Amino acid sequence: MPLARIAITLPQEVLTATDRRATELDRSRSRVIVDALRAYLATPAAVRESTRTAYGADPVGVTRLEQLERDLTKTPAERLRAAEQAALLAKRIRRSRGQRHQIIGFDSYEDFYEWKKANRV
Repeated sequence: MPLARIAITLPQEVLTATDRRATELDRSRSRVIVDALRAYLATPAAVRESTRTAYGADPVGVTRLEQLERDLTKTPAERLRAAEQAALLAKRIRRSRGQRHQIIGFDSYEDFYEWKKANRV
């Protein structure tokens, strides 16, 4: 079978995972990539990915797209003023509820677990 040489750019973590898999399978990096491409191409396109865009795919997306388009017609000063007004409104609503909600993000489950152990009551 004739071969063709190509050059591609990959994120570092994908390349590292590819090299790790090649070592596990005792195969070359190229063979792992070819096998992955063959498996991807054998999967029907409808299963692989949606052709619909993120915005406009549902009623919420349509509304959000319309809002973004309206916001882009405003000047930066008008957008800043609207953001400040929204922040003030949110602050007033939080005060009226009397409760404070906090959202905390973690990079890994281990980080969450350490936080949970440290903050047990």
